[in-house]
Amino acid sequence: MLMRLSHDIGLYFYDVVVARFDLWAAFGVIAQFVFGARFLVQWIASEKAEKSVIPVGFWFLSISGGLMTLIYGFARRDLVIILGQAFSILIYVRNLMLIAKEAKRRKAKDAADAAVGAEGAAG
Repeated sequence: MLMRLSHDIGLYFYDVVVARFDLWAAFGVIAQFVFGARFLVQWIASEKAEKSVIPVGFWFLSISGGLMTLIYGFARRDLVIILGQAFSILIYVRNLMLIAKEAKRRKAKDAADAAVGAEGAAG
């Protein structure tokens, strides 16, 4: 029984990795690597800051890998991948929008503080 099971598992992996491997499968593997790279970016940034942080690059890799995986899902006609990535990409884009909004708010505050500081120094 174990011999048969190991043989069947070997055939399964041969089918998945060799027999069915094509350009779309290669694209899907690359998409997963791009998507996975975001965790390395986040980990490195957190180690440098010595606290948990999520850098902007994390969101760009999330969008890039998510779009690539979405394309792969459409090519493979896989509803689970299509639905999962379509909604996730919206969240990643929204996070970038919130980051940009906060940066704009911070820049305006810094400009106002600088103007008050210059006014106080002149007076």
